[in-house]
Order: sequence, then C-alpha cells, then structure tokens
Amino acid sequence: MMQKVTIATLKQMKSTGEKIACLTSYDASFAKLQDETGVDVLLVGDSLGMVLHGDETTLNVTMEEMIYHTRLVSKVCQRALVISDMPYKSYTSATQALENARRLVSEANADMVKMEGGVEISEAVSLITQDGIPVCGHLGLMPQSIQELGGYRVQAKTEAEAEKLKQDAISLQASGADSLVLECVPAKVAAEVRDLLDIPVIGIGAGVDCDGQVLVVYDMLGLSEKEFKFSKNFLIDKGSIADALKDYVAAVKNNSFPSASHSYE
Repeated sequence: MMQKVTIATLKQMKSTGEKIACLTSYDASFAKLQDETGVDVLLVGDSLGMVLHGDETTLNVTMEEMIYHTRLVSKVCQRALVISDMPYKSYTSATQALENARRLVSEANADMVKMEGGVEISEAVSLITQDGIPVCGHLGLMPQSIQELGGYRVQAKTEAEAEKLKQDAISLQASGADSLVLECVPAKVAAEVRDLLDIPVIGIGAGVDCDGQVLVVYDMLGLSEKEFKFSKNFLIDKGSIADALKDYVAAVKNNSFPSASHSYE
C-alpha cells in the first residue's frame, strides 16, 4: 500500500524543495485515477458549483453537497491528502465554522478543510485547529468574495494590497493554518509570501515559485468552456486521462509548469 500523504509530508516537501502536485477532485472515478497517478493532494473544491452544476459562481454550493462529494473522493484515496472546501456562509462565526469543519471530517473523512479569508477568519482558524482539524487558508482571488472583489481578476497588484496579503498570510499561519492556497497574484508577491511562511504555499495563477500547484481538473483536461491564462491543457497529445495526469504531476515536480506565460507580473 502506498504511503499516505500527511501534513508532515507536505511540510517536509516544502523544506526539501519537492513541489506539491494538487488537483481538484469531485468523484470516486477521478479520485482513484488521480491517486494512482501520483497527485499528492486532492482538493474537493466548491468549484464544483461551476464545473459540475453549471453555475456562474461558487456561492450556491451547500455543506451537504461538500460532504457528499468529499465522501466520494476520500473513500477511494489510498495516498493523496484530501482537502475539502468550507462553502460560502458555512463559517460566518467561529462556532459555526467549527461545527461544519467537524462535519467534513466526521461525515466525509476530509483530512483538512479550506477557508477563504485572512485576519477576519483567524478566530475560526484557531478554534478549528485547536480542535485537531487541519486548516488550509486561501488568499488572493477568493471566489466566495467575487462580488466584493468586482470579478475574476488578479489580486495584490499594488504595494499596499501585496502588504495586506502578506499580513493576512502571516495571521493565518499564526492562527494555526497548516497550508495556504494563493490564487491569481503576481508571481513575485507569491514568492515573497512563500519565503515568509513555514507552511506550504500552493499556487494557482501565482507563479512557479510556490511550494506546489493546484488546478481545476476539468481545466487541465481541456474540458472547461473557458480557457484561463494560468491553466494548461495536459490532455492534448496524450493517449489517456491517466497519461495527462502523470504529465501534470511531472511538470509541477520539474518546475516546467507553470511557465511565465501562465503567470502574472
């Protein structure tokens, strides 16, 4: 049996410089294939609202849906660490956050929960991690805040915004977060955040210098209607989905993905 990826594994990978290959996953068939082809982390993302349900945003995804899909993924994972998104409005207070995080672990067997936000969620992160549940933070472009952010666009472009991002990242780590996703931020800013933190920083549209990379699996297989600058179709010229997954893992590990063309300045 393959050795299970743990929080300690991810921190060790950061310290040795081995890149963490992460993809979203929503069902048992994909999860089993991803697990067998060497993907280190499977993120059951609330992105399922867009890629599975056909919604314009992630805001309609419910706790019940996250529990259902996380259970499908975790059931077949032998090696990969499974992170589950806390959906919109599921952590409006620290006590509500703890209750829902416990559900994702106890009912769906998530290894870690992911929450969007910085200083404003520090109390919730502290409460959850003190309860023994690992938390992954999420900064930069935060899809659950898309209305406040004014659309899907690159974040932390000004010096003031970059400084706030760094302070939020430091706050999340201090509150007990064990990892951080950075979405759609300039590569230079992401590298600075990575150097500031002891915990692994996983990027999506955040440059090659992050400790790992994550993509929506439908995007990296060319199945999505939209093409994103930060993504790449790994299925082109490949004989199978399994080969595409292996190619993605290899590209992340050898630093050939993301290239400068997939990153923001």
